[in-house]
Amino acid sequence: MHYEFAENFELYSKVMEILGNFWQYFQGHILEFVAAFFGVLSVWYSRKNDILVYPTGIISVVLYVYICLFHKLYADAGVNFYYFVMSVVGWINWASKKEDEFVFPISYCDRSEWIRGVAVFLIVLVLLLIFLHYMTDSTTVIGDSVVSASAATAMWWMAKRKIESWYAWIVSNIVALPLFYMKGLHFTVVQYVVFLYLAIWGLITWRAEFSKNHA
Repeated sequence: MHYEFAENFELYSKVMEILGNFWQYFQGHILEFVAAFFGVLSVWYSRKNDILVYPTGIISVVLYVYICLFHKLYADAGVNFYYFVMSVVGWINWASKKEDEFVFPISYCDRSEWIRGVAVFLIVLVLLLIFLHYMTDSTTVIGDSVVSASAATAMWWMAKRKIESWYAWIVSNIVALPLFYMKGLHFTVVQYVVFLYLAIWGLITWRAEFSKNHA
């Protein structure tokens, strides 16, 4: 009886210690938690083709500009500012209608849109590689640049409701996971795992929606 009580007390102590450590960590990363929450909410609305993707996303990216600057993820800070600009543009585009039809419905990229998207990726990638290597103390030059460049392309296509945006998001999310893990941003790692899942789900959903509308 005494031995059983001691075992239960030890288990209780361990659980309380874990909860205490988590609460301490949460208090030190509450801004990251809020940013991650609104980021996931934004991608959820994006998957549903809901315009609320943009106001929720704006809250997330503004917070992440500050977080990324603090952790010396300069390219990610810059791309989050770009997200803010493209979120405003996307919000306007998604709300635009002509004769009760959306100006930018879900669609695939044509050749010119593919070229523009790839050009955005290459330009952003080269500029970030040069900037991070020569002008900052970043320790994740290549990873930070690839994440930011692919995300910039995704945002460019997303503003016009292009299905290819999901492929770019998937690439960005996969590369981002080890990057943020190394920086100790664990809430953000969880966020990007959810992002990856939602990006795959969003790709399937948008392709199905396009097929239904063009059957």
